[in-house]
Parts: sequence; structure tokens; C-alpha cells
Amino acid sequence: MNTNIKDNKQEKQSLDAFIKLQRASNSLNHFLNKQLNDAGITENQFGTLEALFHLGPMCQKSISEKLLCSPGNMTTVVDNLVKNGHVIREIDPADRRCHHINLTKEGRVLINELFKTHRQNIILAFEVLTEKEQEVLSEYCKRLGTQKLLNNKKEDK
Repeated sequence: MNTNIKDNKQEKQSLDAFIKLQRASNSLNHFLNKQLNDAGITENQFGTLEALFHLGPMCQKSISEKLLCSPGNMTTVVDNLVKNGHVIREIDPADRRCHHINLTKEGRVLINELFKTHRQNIILAFEVLTEKEQEVLSEYCKRLGTQKLLNNKKEDK
């Protein structure tokens, strides 16, 4: 989709770049999430399992922050993972407000298999770019994602 802004070159360029970034992201997510859909888990469930697999047991709040997911949504995600036998929820004896989430044996087997395929699919998707192009893209995405404007909690008024 082309933007119809003709007067301001910078606006047009920014909007065009945003549209291309959004389309690329949507396309990659569609490709990568097919495997998750086939396995009957959501993207946030996969992210939770993956975080626990690589980082070990975590407080539910920490998982929520890592996945940029609301605490309310994370509760639903964890509830469903518990219901399906993939994780267990344990209350921290030192802080009863904190629930540590840990993988079950079944959850560990599931994420181990899913992650192998997921990793291979990511590598396959990025083969269209050279190693240098991937490095540059990574740097640009990091710069966009960590800019002060996006991370400022106060709204401009």
C-alpha cells in the first residue's frame, strides 16, 4: 500500500518504511506461527515456554514483562498452560504474592521439539538476507525499539 502523502517527503518516507516493516513482521509471524497453531498453542504460550526453557523458573510478572504482555493476559496464558499440563505454578514461600512458573516434563519435551523447528524456520526465513544485511537489520530494529521516545512513560501533552 502506497501512502498518498505528496507534500512531505520525510512523512512519506517514514510511513512507507513503517508499512514495509509491518508487512514483513506480519509475514514472518504468519509463517512462524503456523507451526504453533498446528501444535495448538498461542504465540504468548510459546514465548512463555521458551523463556522458561532458556531461563529457568520465573515469576509470572517477570515473564509478562519479557513478553511485553499485560499481567491479566499472562494469567490467562499461564492458566491455559497449567490446564494443558505444560507448566506448574508455585507460590514463593518468601513472597506469597509471587508465583514461580516452571516447566513440567511434558512442557519441556514440547518446547524442546517446537523450538528446534522454530529456530530452523527463522533461519530459513532470513536466508533471503546476507549475513551483513541481517546485522544491519538487527541494528536498525534495536535502534527503533530502544529509542527514548518509545520508552518514555510520560505522554507528550
